[in-house]
Amino acid sequence: MEILRYSVYRFGTMLMTLLVVSVMIFVIINLPPGDYLSNQITELRASGQSAGVAKAEFLRTEYALDKPLYQQYLIWMGFFPGPHGFSGMIQGNFGWSFEFDLPVSEIVGDTLWLTVLVNMAAIIFVYAVALPLGVAAAARSRTWVDYSSAFVGYLGLATPNFLLALILFYYGHKYLNLPIGGLMDPMYEGLPMSWDKAKSIGVHLIVPTFVIGTSGASAMMQRLRANMLDELGKPYVETATAKGMPPARMLAKYPLRVAFNPFVADIGNLLPSMVSGSVLVSVVLGLQTIGPALLQALKSQDQFLAGFILMFVALLTLIGTMISDVLLVMLDPRIRYEGRDA
Repeated sequence: MEILRYSVYRFGTMLMTLLVVSVMIFVIINLPPGDYLSNQITELRASGQSAGVAKAEFLRTEYALDKPLYQQYLIWMGFFPGPHGFSGMIQGNFGWSFEFDLPVSEIVGDTLWLTVLVNMAAIIFVYAVALPLGVAAAARSRTWVDYSSAFVGYLGLATPNFLLALILFYYGHKYLNLPIGGLMDPMYEGLPMSWDKAKSIGVHLIVPTFVIGTSGASAMMQRLRANMLDELGKPYVETATAKGMPPARMLAKYPLRVAFNPFVADIGNLLPSMVSGSVLVSVVLGLQTIGPALLQALKSQDQFLAGFILMFVALLTLIGTMISDVLLVMLDPRIRYEGRDA
């Protein structure tokens, strides 16, 4: 029951935080002078295209871009009626992309779940690699295991993602016959999910998962090793060893459980960092994620598309933070006791 109450409380704070973040996103997007349509109107007037100017002016009125900024925000979020009544983000209307001349929902519809899939695969890779290597490096400190893990970790941190992507892009296809670019074979694009399509996505995920997850796994492995070494030097470890507890059981029951807390807390930061870190990789590898769309939207000041993608990343961050907070309360009783005393 205590966990449930805390989960409800964290969900409420997540919604309030998301509201504040939405204001910040809207303000930051509108900081540069002008917008997509006003810049287009200026260019059309300079070239004497009166028909294009009339259409752009109509779109400004249609999407309430002629209103004051505070009204634009309220209409965008769906808190205030616009030209079509209450029709904003909370009602499921994500706006119109002026750059692509399509609804935002159509542009991001196929890329959202692919973005989540790529980044979830990268997170699984991060934990699957970092945990065993970090624990092994700490348990076998100052041995060849520790030095080998450190070398792999520093190599992963020092190699830029885009360079690693280019290397695997070439050698993966040449020697391992891995597919080049994309997240599925072109023949499966737009088709419903099937076993063959799932296999194609799985094969195409190998390179981007490795590229996106390498730096995160390297950093997490180094932090876990440092935390484990700190815990292994404490008196309770010596007491457990003196009492004859098997080393593997002792590591899993005490030092690893304490050292693991920061990595549960990292879930909230790992999701958005993976999304932002995969933008350049997505461009290099031609992945159908929201990264290239965000880059293009920011360059062209396509505010509805950019605003929705940034809100999506913010939502991932807040969901990850809420999950990590709830897991920490479940894993560490001290957090519950301190919260109760407060």
